Amino acid sequence: MTSSRSGGSSSRNGGSSSRSGLRVPRRRSRGDSADVRAVLAGAASAAAAEVEAELTVAPDPTGAAFFDVDNTMIRGASIYFFGKGMAGRGLITSKDLLRFGWQQLAFRVKGVEDLDAVAEARDKALGLVAGKSVVEIVAYGEEIYDELMERRIWSGTRALAQQHLDAGQRVWLVTATPVELARIIAARLGLTGALGTVSEVEDGLYTGRLVGEPLHGPAKAEAVRALAEREGLDLSRCTAYSDSSNDVPMLSAVGHAVAVNPDASLRAEARARGWDVRDFRTGRKAAKVGVPAAAGAGALAGGVVAGLAVRRHRSSRPGRLRAAISQIG
Repeated sequence: MTSSRSGGSSSRNGGSSSRSGLRVPRRRSRGDSADVRAVLAGAASAAAAEVEAELTVAPDPTGAAFFDVDNTMIRGASIYFFGKGMAGRGLITSKDLLRFGWQQLAFRVKGVEDLDAVAEARDKALGLVAGKSVVEIVAYGEEIYDELMERRIWSGTRALAQQHLDAGQRVWLVTATPVELARIIAARLGLTGALGTVSEVEDGLYTGRLVGEPLHGPAKAEAVRALAEREGLDLSRCTAYSDSSNDVPMLSAVGHAVAVNPDASLRAEARARGWDVRDFRTGRKAAKVGVPAAAGAGALAGGVVAGLAVRRHRSSRPGRLRAAISQIG
């Protein structure tokens, strides 16, 4: 169900696993509600969460901070950069990468998820890793972070995380990104740990299935609540950070919410609720490109937008197109 590091193997015939008192059902029926799936995904993510062994007990044991990753901690979509790195190693095709990028761009422009497209992208991604070793994928993830992601960390958001660490609080990433990649980012940044989407694993290999659903929207709030119960956190003393209105459930679950590089909807929500706003996109506001925050910030959607614009004007120069996309974000 998760890697051996995070406790437990899976069974295709049902059952459940537990870690730190959290029981995680393995399978769900088609009739389960969205709320039940969100609870399952949140519980699985909290059960899979790990704390670096060398960390001592925090001086402030009941306070913590939770950071979204894409366009909050990192410019662009972390899973896109992972896919780009995998494509560069010949492990997925450029066609797969472009298709994924186009679906992400459509979501960012419309601001509303196409559930069929989301399911298709999820199933495609799971199919690409099915049968592969968790250890192998994690090793690739570490290389790809160093190559493509490290330079895209928002220094301002990183500084906010460090303030919590300096105050003796624990800091967790909370993301729809696979938990293995989320852990790598957290470890590289010196954070406490990460909550992410949990894939099912058997005998150290990915099965091509998820535990619950992607850690997205309400599932993030459920993961934060489950982790708080496990770790003895007082959510009224905790802080959450995100760029997206999709994360309003998580932001509402804590005592202090901060909108970072917010999309238009979250900016309006933050204004209405009196939440703090931090925008580190100097000179690259979303309004300048006419799409929500992630595209304005560059990387995934911004790269595709720029690429399409260049293509229209310079269709005979594929080399320049690739160069333009590589410089975005």
